[in-house]
Amino acid sequence: MKAQVLNALGPVEDRRLSLVDRPVPDPGPGQILVRVSACGVCHTELDEIEGRLPPRLPIVLGHQIVGRVERPGAGASSFRTGDRVGIAWIARACGACAACRSGHENLCPTARWTGKDVDGGYAEHVVADEAFTYSIPDRFSDVQAAPLLCAGVIGYRALRLAHLADGQTLALYGFGASAHIVIQVAKHRYPGSKVAVLTRSEAHRALARRLGADWTGGPGDAPPWPVDRAIDFTPVGSTIREALARLAPAGRLVVNAIRKRDPVPELDYARHVWLEKELTSTANVTRRDAQEFLPLAAEIPIVPEVRTFDLEEANEALVLLKQGKIDAAAVLTMA
Repeated sequence: MKAQVLNALGPVEDRRLSLVDRPVPDPGPGQILVRVSACGVCHTELDEIEGRLPPRLPIVLGHQIVGRVERPGAGASSFRTGDRVGIAWIARACGACAACRSGHENLCPTARWTGKDVDGGYAEHVVADEAFTYSIPDRFSDVQAAPLLCAGVIGYRALRLAHLADGQTLALYGFGASAHIVIQVAKHRYPGSKVAVLTRSEAHRALARRLGADWTGGPGDAPPWPVDRAIDFTPVGSTIREALARLAPAGRLVVNAIRKRDPVPELDYARHVWLEKELTSTANVTRRDAQEFLPLAAEIPIVPEVRTFDLEEANEALVLLKQGKIDAAAVLTMA
């Protein structure tokens, strides 16, 4: 099979992935072998390649995987050959620690992550634990489904953690692959809520308006109403301070980012924290997030904005993603 392999860390601009031929892997007990048809390209891969989230090396990146079951391993019985499935960021968790027992398998200290600890979907085949694999609703093509498995699932988790109630206002900071899905969920589930979108890109502001944003502006602008809930999708530390300053009393900010490229500036207690404002973050995803979100996405229905690349173009897709030149979601497709 063909696979894009990361052998050493460094700048994405150096085209760090190497296209190689590898043996098709064999599924182990409880695993399935999947022939990959599409795999989303994520900002997390930028962090992995450049060493901010170092993966096991060598590694096949990619954790937004759609394909069809080609062969089950011993004891695997949840899917049949030919079934269409999705594979997301969480590859496995222990199921026994305090985090797993409390429903927070995303915080399991021994969890493993697709495309970081185990090979992912920048390849023509991948193996996955069937317990961490999901059925894909018929509503979506393979390419449309891929970004739902990360941008969609983590966005859904961020919205769930925001504790938004219908009629409350929501501000989204940044409007890339995840936020453009979140706004569709928010407008569906909370029709009485107004949504503001703050982003540097005029193209992204136009997309936000098309998807139902009630107001759009730049990072330093103020929405025309108090903000009850906010989600920060940006890589910029100062967004946290800006969003906290705009929160209404008892407001809540969710930071949906693995890393910030610069520090969070000093906060003034009275302006940014007082009046019972809350700050939390997302960290990975659980199976529950995917199991709840995928049927909801089909019900709405959510239609991701997608730009496709051949597997051979993975390095180019990553460079464009880093440069902010891809609107919405990038997806690799297999021949």
